[in-house]
Amino acid sequence: MLKSIYILLFTGMTFVGFSQTMTSVADNDPAAKKILDKLKAEYDTYTSMEVDFELVLELPQQETEVQNGKVIQQGDNYKLDLDDRAIYSNGSYVWLHVKRNNEVQINDADMDEDDTNMMSPKDMLQLYESGEYLYAITAEPLLDGKKVTQIEFKPLDRDSEFSKMALYVDKKTKKMAQMKVFSKDGGRYTLKISDITPNKKYPLSIFAFDASKFPGIHIEDLRID
Repeated sequence: MLKSIYILLFTGMTFVGFSQTMTSVADNDPAAKKILDKLKAEYDTYTSMEVDFELVLELPQQETEVQNGKVIQQGDNYKLDLDDRAIYSNGSYVWLHVKRNNEVQINDADMDEDDTNMMSPKDMLQLYESGEYLYAITAEPLLDGKKVTQIEFKPLDRDSEFSKMALYVDKKTKKMAQMKVFSKDGGRYTLKISDITPNKKYPLSIFAFDASKFPGIHIEDLRID
């Protein structure tokens, strides 16, 4: 929902429901596009978005980890808050706060893109317009007792770190309910969305880390200027 490490799964995962004739974006599923267009049109009207979620991380040879979190986006600014860490960005700088170690790393925003890329629901919806993915409705399963439409995304670039992504949209409310991201290194990340609050106004100060609130914190400043 999140740093680039939250977008990963199993090598060789097949894409159930993808036709063998789907080789370019011209082949994308028009029914899936209709759903995605409607979601994106709604999200594009938001001046800000606050998302409460549960993040399930499944990594090879490790126990499944579950974290609760919140991400706030307002323009180019964001704050991602998880149980063990938080990431702040005000467009100029990025702060990575490792809570258990009481330390924070500061980077220039344009120098730290690979490490702090996050994928929120709004970001996920920008993928289908990028021209870099095939997508199709592949199932209509039950998710937590609710009927959802499952839309899967397959990268056209064979060198992509991702093997697939999946988006689940509640058929009744037409809202995004869950995201799953898979990578070729064997990790699976599931973002279960519990609530989305749009159009709140946030002070810019919440997108910058305030070291004064954490006595004794170790600061590693990697900014160039």
